[in-house]
Amino acid sequence: MIAVSQVIATLRTTWRRGALLGLAGAALGACVADSVGAAPAPAAPAGPAWENFPVAAVGPAPDAAKKNVVVIDAGGTLTARARDRISYQHYQGNVEGGVKKILEDLYPELGAVANIKVMTAGGLGGSSGVTNAALYNVARAIDTQLARPDVDGVVVTTGTNVMEEDAYFFDLTVQSDKPVVVTGAMHQYGTFTYDAYTNLFSSIRLAASGKTTCFGTIVLLNDQFFAARDVTKTDGFRMDTFEARHYGALGVVNEDHVRVMRGTPRVMQCGTDAWKRPFDLAKTAPDKFARVDIAYGYIEASAATITGLAAAGAKGIVTAGHGPGNLSYLQQDAQKEAVKTGVLFVTTTRTGGEGVYDAAAPGIIGGGDLLPQKARILLQLGLTFSGDPEQIRAWFNTIGQAEFDLSGVHKQE
Repeated sequence: MIAVSQVIATLRTTWRRGALLGLAGAALGACVADSVGAAPAPAAPAGPAWENFPVAAVGPAPDAAKKNVVVIDAGGTLTARARDRISYQHYQGNVEGGVKKILEDLYPELGAVANIKVMTAGGLGGSSGVTNAALYNVARAIDTQLARPDVDGVVVTTGTNVMEEDAYFFDLTVQSDKPVVVTGAMHQYGTFTYDAYTNLFSSIRLAASGKTTCFGTIVLLNDQFFAARDVTKTDGFRMDTFEARHYGALGVVNEDHVRVMRGTPRVMQCGTDAWKRPFDLAKTAPDKFARVDIAYGYIEASAATITGLAAAGAKGIVTAGHGPGNLSYLQQDAQKEAVKTGVLFVTTTRTGGEGVYDAAAPGIIGGGDLLPQKARILLQLGLTFSGDPEQIRAWFNTIGQAEFDLSGVHKQE
């Protein structure tokens, strides 16, 4: 039998390395309690994670005349610290108290905008460590909060590197049409150029205004807000890194002026059942998500960029081809063979512009102007909720390529 002291030492070492995180800490606490005769640690709360994320009020007592906004703290640079006040490329620790502490810095002015509660979720801060489970739990938390009659909107903080993917996942899965705004920061807390104050304040203003009801998920940074489908990060460091390619921002928040200059096509279905997307996460679990990968096209790109993904278990592959979505001659042959084995492809372009219109080719769907990383999310959800390639094709040609169509509005009598 292994001695308790050995177990404790092993768990301490593993915990420091971050491999077991809270689970190792809980196990260590139980071992220590048993060894010294203390009471065991309390059991974790029952129920799914999104129902047990802690929620705390911020600021003074709620004002019945103000809207109620829940800020979900899912991490990111917004709650990180830098090495010193000028080294925004060097991270060193996190803000004690997280988003709650940062929001408290914004009072009393924030109190004039909305009543605020903070939910601490985590999981979307370190962009390289984002998982299906984390996205799933935060999306379920958003819907759970918005289902409350006393909640008027939600703001979510995430890391910016894959924020556009986080936001598009929420856009496709959240079932409530109340405002959802995703925000973050490019520079850390304590630096001279910390941008989270204005990003948070403006995001809460936008959510409380109700002006993006039925827009789906919105991304706001640098006082501009964008549709989740269109937005992308264009630079690793600049404050104005988020853009919507050819389409531009939906609007701006300038002090107390919330200006919406254009909408998303979803507003045409506001108030109808058609507004909701078919990807209701209450009907699945993150371990059921299909595996989907991206293959990049370039000169003499190897067949292994496709055969390797298929062999590793990918159910779907998004190709980011050159020009209007073209692949190398080696990739083309590999794609044909993978289609025969049941792998479903979506063709996109690495240019970031107008791309691949669907030609109804068996096993290959045209991704239009969806960025490869956005097409991957839609394909993953499509394969998770349906095994019918033609149904998934229909989703890409409607949800994926949503556009305003007013051709039938004025009919001749």
